[in-house]
Amino acid sequence: MKNVREENGQVFVAADAMKELVKKTFFGLGCSEKESLCIAERLTGANLRGHDSHGVIRVPRYAQWLGDGILVANVQPDVVLENEVLAIVDGKQGFGQSVGEYAVDVGIRKAGTHGVCIVGLKNAGHLGRIGDWAERAAAEGLVSIHMVNVRGSLIVAPFGGIDRRGSTSPFCAGIPLTSNEPPIILDMATSVVAEGKALVAFKGGKPLPNDAIVTGDGTITGDPSSLYGDTEPGRYPDPNNGTGALRAFGDHKGGGLNFLMEMMAGALTGSGCSGSLHGPQRPFANGMLSVYLDPQKFGHQNDGFVAEVKSYVEFVKSSRPTTPGGSVLIPGEKELAVLEERTQTGLPLAPQAWQDILDTAHASGMSDKDLKHIL
Repeated sequence: MKNVREENGQVFVAADAMKELVKKTFFGLGCSEKESLCIAERLTGANLRGHDSHGVIRVPRYAQWLGDGILVANVQPDVVLENEVLAIVDGKQGFGQSVGEYAVDVGIRKAGTHGVCIVGLKNAGHLGRIGDWAERAAAEGLVSIHMVNVRGSLIVAPFGGIDRRGSTSPFCAGIPLTSNEPPIILDMATSVVAEGKALVAFKGGKPLPNDAIVTGDGTITGDPSSLYGDTEPGRYPDPNNGTGALRAFGDHKGGGLNFLMEMMAGALTGSGCSGSLHGPQRPFANGMLSVYLDPQKFGHQNDGFVAEVKSYVEFVKSSRPTTPGGSVLIPGEKELAVLEERTQTGLPLAPQAWQDILDTAHASGMSDKDLKHIL
């Protein structure tokens, strides 16, 4: 297979071949050609930027969720409340890659006209790499802020606690530069790692930091097995089955941000917080509160905003690095370096993760001949 190679215990898959494989998989599972391409581009794009946790390792889980009714194919979102600078969008459990794009485009249109817009997205399927949405806004010259929670995903312990009480609740912001320069993107989970990174480690990929997990008996560890517990034959690992929990990054500071994401993306949007002491476990969905700002409406003259941003970037990067021969990076800079590297080398995957993707492709109706043609 010309687009797949093995090296040092990993499988490397060319990005274009992976995108085609994922697209055909979801088309076979009932998604439209447009939605299948959207899913494939965003999952592959996450791997290209080093966000493996939100990349193609999600393919088997998305397929399982589609079969279980947790995800719904080909959804047309509803704008349930709207004025000049505000919109609430109901994603109706559609694929986050599709309904997220719809909600972001609503925000881009309104901010382009009025200079500012706030969009609340509720009941969305997994939104994937949130940096995609900041990049989409930045391409239109907009600053954006995105706060996300995961209703029904109880996998993060609060600061000082053992029991699961929250989701990984990512935060993202994007700063546009000129049209021929990549934007500055800050994209992070408020837990030590995203759940997908634990999944990557569980499947034999890059190990976790040794403080990422708290087990059910309060032990701090980097072993992700307590997060997933036992997996039934024919099912994909489910973080809801374990007794352990991810930990918030930065102790009380990360714990505070994690809590804030629940308030803004869960409670305020109407999507709902991760959980409650009352009633059964809530159904899975992403909520996202996004703020869009047009720098041109802030009174800047002659690209003064971009000039000030670039001046400060230069100032920050002039700091002496703590590691001899190293460099000081700004948000998003590492992702750009990984993008350049993986465009050439392909996407690295643990063998088990790659086999899971191939199994899902077969289950979607693809034959060995189809796979050979793509790979």
